[in-house]
Amino acid sequence: MKDALGITKPDVLIHMAAQPLVRESFAHPRQTVETNVMGTLNVLEAAGTCDTLRGALIVTTDKVYRNVGRQSGYVEDEPLGGDDPYSASKAMADLLTHAWLASFPGPPTAVVRAGNVIGGGDYSQDRLVPDAIKALSRGDQVLLRFPGSIRPWQHVLDCLNGYLAVTQHALSSSTRNAGVWNIGPGNGGLVSVSEVTAALGRLWGNENCWSVAEGEHPDEAGLLALDASKARHELGWDNILSLESAVEWTADWYLRVARGEPPLDVTLDQVTAFMPQVTSFGT
Repeated sequence: MKDALGITKPDVLIHMAAQPLVRESFAHPRQTVETNVMGTLNVLEAAGTCDTLRGALIVTTDKVYRNVGRQSGYVEDEPLGGDDPYSASKAMADLLTHAWLASFPGPPTAVVRAGNVIGGGDYSQDRLVPDAIKALSRGDQVLLRFPGSIRPWQHVLDCLNGYLAVTQHALSSSTRNAGVWNIGPGNGGLVSVSEVTAALGRLWGNENCWSVAEGEHPDEAGLLALDASKARHELGWDNILSLESAVEWTADWYLRVARGEPPLDVTLDQVTAFMPQVTSFGT
């Protein structure tokens, strides 16, 4: 990491690398912890040696919060936790970042915690949208482990716009610790797994497209909500796309690629459509 930063001489570092899958963390807990915790340590340590860095952003997740099943969204200063290896590893990375910023010199650095992100280009296993797209494309039922689970959903471009808003804040920060920031949708983006799946199905002409997956599955939180009021009030950031639009843009990406359009072209088209609504980073 030190060599990479020394060669590239970056102005800004955004750390998004992770083992990001909950079920994968049960299969490979050690790899998950090594990647998410020690990987973050490597980034933080290397960042402190890079003289060109003006700011850094460490991305964790909404799953770092100690989930007590509360309907109101968690705010940035609430206790962290994690009842599965993935969530615990990201909470550890979050705590490590806080301790590192308090203990060692380096560029102003912020932490962001985002909700469930959807959008084109995701082909990971055991994620709702990629699994749903595969099933819908074959004409099969989408198998849902926990259809009633409620999550904060937002489009990847809204999420990235939030990251850039926080990065801009870090660049102007006069302190080493540029704060912790939730990046998530309002209440309109807080819906169940089955509702998002049905919305995708409607765009494929098959609203009754899902059924419950049989068998035993690792426990997952039934309700997880974020309160992103801090970013809205202090940074002027907010989601541009409604949940309905986010699902439509996501489906459109996969449909166009399935018809043979180059993925990069489709992605750039969506970025081009999104950008006129962005007057500055975060708005």
